[in-house]
Amino acid sequence: MTCIVFGQEEKYVTVQKTFEVMGGSFDITVISVDEELGYIYIHEALAEVQRIEKLISSWDDASETSLINKNAGIKPVPVSWELYRLIERCIKISEITDGAFDITYTALEDIWKFDGSMTTLPNKVKVKDAVSKTGFGNIILNSKDQTVYLNKKGMRISFGGIGKGFAADKAKALLVSKEVKAGIINIGGDITTWGTKATGEKWLIGVVNPERQGGLFSWIPILESSVATSGGDADFMIVNDKKYTHVLNPKTGYPSTGINSVSVFAKSAEISDALATSIFVMGLDAGLALINQLGDTEVIIVNNANKMYKSNGIIFN
Repeated sequence: MTCIVFGQEEKYVTVQKTFEVMGGSFDITVISVDEELGYIYIHEALAEVQRIEKLISSWDDASETSLINKNAGIKPVPVSWELYRLIERCIKISEITDGAFDITYTALEDIWKFDGSMTTLPNKVKVKDAVSKTGFGNIILNSKDQTVYLNKKGMRISFGGIGKGFAADKAKALLVSKEVKAGIINIGGDITTWGTKATGEKWLIGVVNPERQGGLFSWIPILESSVATSGGDADFMIVNDKKYTHVLNPKTGYPSTGINSVSVFAKSAEISDALATSIFVMGLDAGLALINQLGDTEVIIVNNANKMYKSNGIIFN
C-alpha cells in the first residue's frame, strides 16, 4: 500500500521543494504569506533535518552514534541529551513490541544485502553470530552521567526504523515554533502534517487499494498527525523463487514474512515510523492487537496475499 498526500488550493502561497537527504527524498510544502518567506522556512527545515542526520548517522565517523558503536564492549560514551532521550524512547518501544523494534539489529546488516548482490541465503552460523550481537537489553543508559554503553563487543546501533520519523518531527516542530501556518513534510515516506487548508478542511491521505493496481481505495483525513509506511516492495531479494523483504526480525536474524505493507497513523512521525517497522516484524494478529490497545494510533496492514486489514478506529470514506 502507498500513501499519497493531497491538498486543495490555499489562499496563501503554497511553496514546495524536494531535496535528497537521509538516503532518500525530503519533500516539504509550506503555506506562507509569500513565496520568498516560504523558501526561507523550507531551507531552515532542511538544515534541521541535516543536523539530525549528522547526530544519528552510523555512517558518519564523527557522529555520536558512531562513537557509541566504536566503544561497544569497551566503555560508556557521553552523549547529548537529545540523542540520549531518543535512545531511551527506542528502548521503551522495544519493550512494548517485545523486541520487534530494536536499534541493535545493525549487526544483521553485515550478512543481508538487498541490493541485488545476494543470490543465496547467508550461512546459518553467521546469522546466529549476528543475532548474538543484538538485543536492546544490552544498551546500558546512565542518566546521571548521560552516557550510553553497548555491553557486547561488535554491537552497533542505528536508527533506520525511527530516524526519518524523528527528523520529520523535529523539522515540523521548528516550523511550528516560527508560526508557519500549515505544511506537509515527507521524509522517505514518513509524513507529518500540521494546520489545515485555508478553507478549514483537513489534509487528506490517499489509501491505495493493493488489488486495483494503484487505484485509490479511500481518503483518510488527518489533522496535526503523521503516517509512516513500511513496505516489502522497496528493497528485497529473491532466492529459490522466494521473496525476502529488507525488514529483518532482530530476534531470529531473518527477514520478516507474511506482510506486504504496514501504514501507521499516530500523533508523531517518530512513533508512526517505529511502529510500522515493529508491526511488519510482529505480524498481522499481534500487530493489530497492539495498535487496538494504544490510544490515538491506527494501522492499515496489507498481507502477502494483498488483503487489507485495519485497526478499530480506521473508517474509510
